[in-house]
Amino acid sequence: MNWFQKLLVTVLPASWAQSMEADSRQWFMKCLNCEFEQSYWDLGGIRWKATGNSRNLRTCPSCGQRSWHMTYKKGE
Repeated sequence: MNWFQKLLVTVLPASWAQSMEADSRQWFMKCLNCEFEQSYWDLGGIRWKATGNSRNLRTCPSCGQRSWHMTYKKGE
């Protein structure tokens, strides 16, 4: 958990914090180069009550290449 996640978990009511973490753990970022995927929460991000998919240009922690990463919610 990064500092921002810790701050929000501390400040928000417990039910909101649990909902935020659970929702963020359902969102994933997948490298389109090597197919590596990781949850937004594990990446240090928060994606709570979000909609829509996006693409981000970033360096993959697995293959080390700068490539497009697709954001999506598992199960949709």
